[in-house]
Amino acid sequence: MDRIFDALASTARRQILAYLNGGELSAGELGERFDFSKPALSSHLRILEDAGLIEREKRGQFVYFRQVPDTLANTLFAWAAEVCPVGGPLQRESRARARRKPAT
Repeated sequence: MDRIFDALASTARRQILAYLNGGELSAGELGERFDFSKPALSSHLRILEDAGLIEREKRGQFVYFRQVPDTLANTLFAWAAEVCPVGGPLQRESRARARRKPAT
Protein backbone atom coordinates (compact mmCIF):
# COMPACT_ATOMS: atom_id res chain seq x y z
CA MET A 1 0.00 0.00 0.00
CA ASP A 2 2.92 2.37 0.71
CA ARG A 3 4.16 2.03 -2.87
CA ILE A 4 0.80 3.11 -4.19
CA PHE A 5 0.59 6.17 -1.98
CA ASP A 6 4.21 7.05 -2.81
CA ALA A 7 3.37 6.78 -6.51
CA LEU A 8 0.29 8.98 -6.07
CA ALA A 9 2.32 11.65 -4.25
CA SER A 10 3.53 13.06 -7.58
CA THR A 11 1.31 15.41 -9.58
CA ALA A 12 2.82 14.16 -12.83
CA ARG A 13 2.03 10.53 -11.95
CA ARG A 14 -1.56 11.44 -11.02
CA GLN A 15 -1.85 13.19 -14.39
CA ILE A 16 -0.53 10.09 -16.16
CA LEU A 17 -3.18 8.00 -14.38
CA ALA A 18 -5.84 10.52 -15.40
CA TYR A 19 -4.78 10.25 -19.06
CA LEU A 20 -4.77 6.45 -18.84
CA ASN A 21 -8.22 6.50 -17.28
CA GLY A 22 -9.51 7.30 -20.76
CA GLY A 23 -7.88 4.19 -22.23
CA GLU A 24 -4.47 2.87 -23.10
CA LEU A 25 -1.82 5.14 -24.59
CA SER A 26 1.59 4.52 -26.07
CA ALA A 27 4.68 5.91 -24.39
CA GLY A 28 4.97 8.39 -27.26
CA GLU A 29 1.39 9.57 -26.83
CA LEU A 30 2.00 10.08 -23.12
CA GLY A 31 5.26 11.90 -23.82
CA GLU A 32 3.47 14.39 -26.09
CA ARG A 33 1.33 15.47 -23.16
CA PHE A 34 4.23 16.40 -20.84
CA ASP A 35 7.09 18.86 -20.93
CA PHE A 36 9.78 16.65 -19.45
CA SER A 37 12.45 14.33 -20.83
CA LYS A 38 11.93 10.74 -21.96
CA PRO A 39 14.02 9.43 -19.04
CA ALA A 40 11.83 11.39 -16.60
CA LEU A 41 8.69 9.94 -18.21
CA SER A 42 10.19 6.44 -18.05
CA SER A 43 10.93 6.94 -14.37
CA HIS A 44 7.35 8.02 -13.62
CA LEU A 45 5.96 5.08 -15.61
CA ARG A 46 8.27 2.64 -13.82
CA ILE A 47 7.15 3.92 -10.40
CA LEU A 48 3.49 3.55 -11.37
CA GLU A 49 4.15 0.09 -12.78
CA ASP A 50 6.09 -1.02 -9.68
CA ALA A 51 3.15 0.12 -7.56
CA GLY A 52 0.84 -2.06 -9.67
CA LEU A 53 -1.22 0.90 -10.88
CA ILE A 54 -0.40 0.52 -14.57
CA GLU A 55 0.78 -2.25 -16.84
CA ARG A 56 2.63 -2.24 -20.13
CA GLU A 57 2.28 -4.25 -23.29
CA LYS A 58 4.78 -4.19 -26.11
CA ARG A 59 3.27 -4.43 -29.57
CA GLY A 60 5.81 -4.31 -32.33
CA GLN A 61 8.00 -1.27 -31.79
CA PHE A 62 5.48 0.48 -29.51
CA VAL A 63 4.86 0.10 -25.78
CA TYR A 64 1.32 0.73 -24.57
CA PHE A 65 0.30 1.52 -21.01
CA ARG A 66 -3.05 1.06 -19.31
CA GLN A 67 -4.42 1.40 -15.81
CA VAL A 68 -4.94 -1.50 -13.47
CA PRO A 69 -8.10 -0.08 -11.86
CA ASP A 70 -8.68 -2.90 -9.38
CA THR A 71 -5.36 -2.23 -7.65
CA LEU A 72 -6.13 1.42 -6.99
CA ALA A 73 -9.75 0.77 -6.01
CA ASN A 74 -8.83 -2.04 -3.62
CA THR A 75 -6.06 0.00 -2.01
CA LEU A 76 -8.26 3.04 -1.51
CA PHE A 77 -11.04 0.87 -0.10
CA ALA A 78 -8.64 -0.85 2.32
CA TRP A 79 -7.29 2.52 3.45
CA ALA A 80 -10.78 4.00 3.89
CA ALA A 81 -11.96 0.94 5.79
CA GLU A 82 -8.95 1.16 8.11
CA VAL A 83 -9.60 4.78 9.06
CA CYS A 84 -13.38 4.43 9.16
CA PRO A 85 -14.69 4.37 12.77
CA VAL A 86 -16.70 1.21 12.00
CA GLY A 87 -14.66 -0.47 9.27
CA GLY A 88 -11.26 -0.31 11.00
CA PRO A 89 -12.28 -2.30 14.10
CA LEU A 90 -14.14 -4.84 11.94
CA GLN A 91 -11.07 -5.39 9.74
CA ARG A 92 -8.84 -5.83 12.80
CA GLU A 93 -11.32 -8.29 14.32
CA SER A 94 -11.41 -10.25 11.07
CA ARG A 95 -7.59 -10.44 10.90
CA ALA A 96 -7.43 -11.56 14.54
CA ARG A 97 -10.01 -14.31 13.93
CA ALA A 98 -8.12 -15.48 10.84
CA ARG A 99 -4.92 -15.81 12.90
CA ARG A 100 -6.72 -17.84 15.59
CA LYS A 101 -8.47 -20.15 13.11
CA PRO A 102 -6.91 -23.63 13.15
CA ALA A 103 -5.34 -24.81 9.89
CA THR A 104 -7.34 -27.49 8.11
